Amino acid sequence: MDQMTGAAEANAEIREEVRKLCARFPGEYWREMDRARSYPSEFVRALTEAGYLGVLIPEEYGGAGLPLSAASAILETIHASGCNGSACHAQMYIMGTVLRHGSEAQKRAYLPKIASGELRLQAFGVTEPGSGTDTTSLRTFARREGDHYVVNGQKVWTSRAEHSDLMLLLARTTPKEQVRRRTEGLSTLLVDMQAAQGAGLTVRPIRTMMNHSSCEVFFDNVVVPAENLVGEEGQGFRYILDGMNAERLLVASESIGDAKWFIAKAVAYAKERQVFGRPIGQNQGIQFPIARAHAGMRAAELMVHEGLRRFETGEACGEEANTAKMLAADAAWAAAEACLQTHGGYGFAEEYDIERKYREARLYQVAPISTNLVLSYIAEHVLGLPRSY
Repeated sequence: MDQMTGAAEANAEIREEVRKLCARFPGEYWREMDRARSYPSEFVRALTEAGYLGVLIPEEYGGAGLPLSAASAILETIHASGCNGSACHAQMYIMGTVLRHGSEAQKRAYLPKIASGELRLQAFGVTEPGSGTDTTSLRTFARREGDHYVVNGQKVWTSRAEHSDLMLLLARTTPKEQVRRRTEGLSTLLVDMQAAQGAGLTVRPIRTMMNHSSCEVFFDNVVVPAENLVGEEGQGFRYILDGMNAERLLVASESIGDAKWFIAKAVAYAKERQVFGRPIGQNQGIQFPIARAHAGMRAAELMVHEGLRRFETGEACGEEANTAKMLAADAAWAAAEACLQTHGGYGFAEEYDIERKYREARLYQVAPISTNLVLSYIAEHVLGLPRSY
C-alpha cells in the first residue's frame, strides 16, 4: 500500500508539472496546427526536453525508468489540458520492442538518443491497405541478401512517418505458405527513415478529418542493414503483441483525459450560460448527460488503473487493457456528445476548441484497435466463445 501511495504521489507531481507545460500551448496553438495541418514540433520538443517522452526508458539508457502508470499520467494530463499527445505517444510504447527484444548494441545505440530527443522513434509500420487489422496477412516483404534486407511493399495509416527518424517496421521474412502458423515468419526491423528517403522509400501524407499526421509509406527495394533486425527473425508478430497491452492502456489514458476535458468544459459553460433567466445547468436535460458521462468516465478510469496495476506486477492484463481501451473511448465520445450539445451552436465554433477535440476523440473508436475487435477478443479469450475470424 505504501508503494502504491508513493507512486500516486509521484504521479500527482508529474501531473502538476505536465499541466504547467501544457499551459504554454493554449487552444490557439492547437487551432493553428489544425488549420495548417502542421506537426506540433514545439510541443513535442518541450515534452522531450522535460524528459516526459523518455519516462519508460531505463536510467542506464538515459531515461527516467518509471513504470507505465507514469506514462499514463502524462498522456491523460496532456489530453485533459486540451492538448494532444498523439503527435508523440507512439514513442512511449514502440521503444518497448527495442528494450525487450533488441540486442544490447541496439539499446545502447538508439535508446539514449531517443531519450534525449536526438532521434525520434514515432513511426510504426504495421497496417497495410489489403490486410487492415488482419496483421498476419500483410504482404510487405523483407528479403535477406547477405548483410542486409531488401524491403518491398506498402504501409498505410503510418502516423508521424514524416516526422520520425526511425520506423519500427513489421514485414514478412518467410512466405506465408512456408510457415506452419500464420503468426510465424514476420520480423521487426528498425528503418532509418532519413537514409531510406530518396533510396526507395516514399512517404505520402493522408489528409484526414483530424490533424493526425497519417501517411502512406511505399518501399521499393529499400535496403535495411541486417543488424537492424530486432530480436529473432520470424518472431516479430510476438514482439508486436508484447507491446499492445501497453499501447491500449496508454491510448485509454488519453481518452480518459479527453473525457475529463469535455466534462469540465460542459460544466463550466452550463453554469454560466443563461437562457430564460436561469443557468442552463439548472435543467436536468443538461445535467443528466454530463453526469452520465462523468459516471462512465470514472468506471473506465478504474479499469485503466486496474490494467496498469496488473501490467506493472507482471500479471496477465489482456482483458483489462482491451476493456479499458473500449470503455475509455466510449466514455470520451459520450462526454464529447454531452459537451457539444451543452454548447449548442457555439460548440461548432473553432474558438471553443470543442469541434477539434470532438474530431480527435472520435478516432479512438477505431484506432489503434476497433471496438469490434475488442469485443471479438473478449468473446473468444475471456468468455470462451468460438473464434469468429
